Amino acid sequence: MRVDAITIFPEYLQALDLSLIGKAARDGLISVHRHDLRTWTHDRHRTVDDSPLGGGAGMVMKPEPWAEAFAAVLAAGRAELGADARPLIVFPNPAGRVFRQDLAQEWSAREWIVFACGRYEGIDERVYEHLADEGHEVALVSLGDYVLNGGEVAVLALTEAIVRLVPGVVGNAASLVEESHSDGMLEYPLYTRPARWTDPSGAVREAPEILLSGDHGRIAAWRAERSAERTRQRRPDLWDARG
Repeated sequence: MRVDAITIFPEYLQALDLSLIGKAARDGLISVHRHDLRTWTHDRHRTVDDSPLGGGAGMVMKPEPWAEAFAAVLAAGRAELGADARPLIVFPNPAGRVFRQDLAQEWSAREWIVFACGRYEGIDERVYEHLADEGHEVALVSLGDYVLNGGEVAVLALTEAIVRLVPGVVGNAASLVEESHSDGMLEYPLYTRPARWTDPSGAVREAPEILLSGDHGRIAAWRAERSAERTRQRRPDLWDARG
């Protein structure tokens, strides 16, 4: 998988060099390319924004740098992947579709994703229209019902959620099957050694005895019950959606 990210803060995305995502890149499972949007400006101040037409607070990102950036990034990607390669272009946007695990799973099969990190009040709407008219697949996604200062934090989250599902990135693929949201439910409670732990206040806390029983059938049933209970209590919307 090739991942491109266009941003005015490329250093913000250096965290993608760490942990499993960085290892996946070093192992050749993915390639990550960060691009500074200001590369495609042509004035001394490297301007990427201007005041909104019609008035209002804040600034809006100008269409010209974005159009040039996409042209250059798409050309570079096709030079690597082939002339017929077509990316999914993703804009983190609070007005977009809510990003969920099923979408992460779907996008993990993509050959190429280009992320575009907006800032200020957002990106000129004509950028989306231009890309759509060019025949590109464009998706606007939101992490939730809140607003961030820019798209970089969202791109870190989106990339990790997607790339960790690429085969080979997570060493034990079985761990992806039982985690929260993999089947529309929240994951069951987790415990490790020691089975009996005295916390700093002096309280003795013991792991559920069933987890020490060695009876894998009973353990699986207990985990399923706890998963259902946790989902009903914490995310009734997920529970109700199961019908």
